[in-house]
Amino acid sequence: MKFLVVGAGFTGAVIARELANNGHNITVIDQRDHIAGNCYTVRDSKTNIMEHKYGPHIFHTNDEHVWNYVTSHTEFKPYINRVKTTYNGKVYSLPINLHTINQFYNKCFNPIQAKQWIESISDKSIQEPLNFEEQALKFVGKDIYEAFFKGYTKKQWGCDPTELPASILKRLPIRFNYDDNYFSHQYQGIPVNGYTPLVESILDHPNIKVQLNTAFSKNLYNTFDHIIWTGKLDQWFNYSEGKLGYRTLDFEKNYADGDYQGLAVMNYGDITTPYTRISEYKFFTPWESHEQTIF
Repeated sequence: MKFLVVGAGFTGAVIARELANNGHNITVIDQRDHIAGNCYTVRDSKTNIMEHKYGPHIFHTNDEHVWNYVTSHTEFKPYINRVKTTYNGKVYSLPINLHTINQFYNKCFNPIQAKQWIESISDKSIQEPLNFEEQALKFVGKDIYEAFFKGYTKKQWGCDPTELPASILKRLPIRFNYDDNYFSHQYQGIPVNGYTPLVESILDHPNIKVQLNTAFSKNLYNTFDHIIWTGKLDQWFNYSEGKLGYRTLDFEKNYADGDYQGLAVMNYGDITTPYTRISEYKFFTPWESHEQTIF
């Protein structure tokens, strides 16, 4: 059978490869001029630093089959994502953990004391949170919510936290130990040569043809037996119900000598800071050495 896969990111590449392995002929198209979708990485021409063009990506999973799959296509090195956040002129550890709580409240709690403290400051009047803000107040109380979630969320989502569902915050952990690993998955790492060669390897099959700078047209319906769409859901329906409220990011690129902030990701919780975070890409490849930096 002839398949058209729309989108040359991770999803499209894996689907195409598995179908090709089963003897089908696959055409993969992408409207961009590169493969790998939002995971696209490329060497910066001035510094040779591996840049994640659409924001940083750390591969993490608990699924051994998935880990074995990606590591069979390229070499990975272990990478632990340790994020900090700046609020009101001070730097704190994320995700919220025992260090964050003790530093924020100028305490020396042990895990049991910290749990009791968070319980004492949480808003017990909220039984069934109806939105992000209510979930946060019920979860961690007013002070932590306003320091680490309120301003950051307004900037990240472009709307008030009361307009967002409570389910978003349920994914964010709070830890009563000193574990500052942003993820809790067993397998965590970054491809040594970036994500683009990884996706390129997945697409490297005689039954797969890749066409870039190619937008999807529904005139292709009669050309293929099956079409697999991995793009925007609302785009598939020609925005007949309007555009979905996707979270979007604007990127600004800067250069400096040496190190700029000393770690890969620094968040900014203050609403007065006009951006959500700074990513310094050299720190995503700590096995490399660079005299300059990009952020």
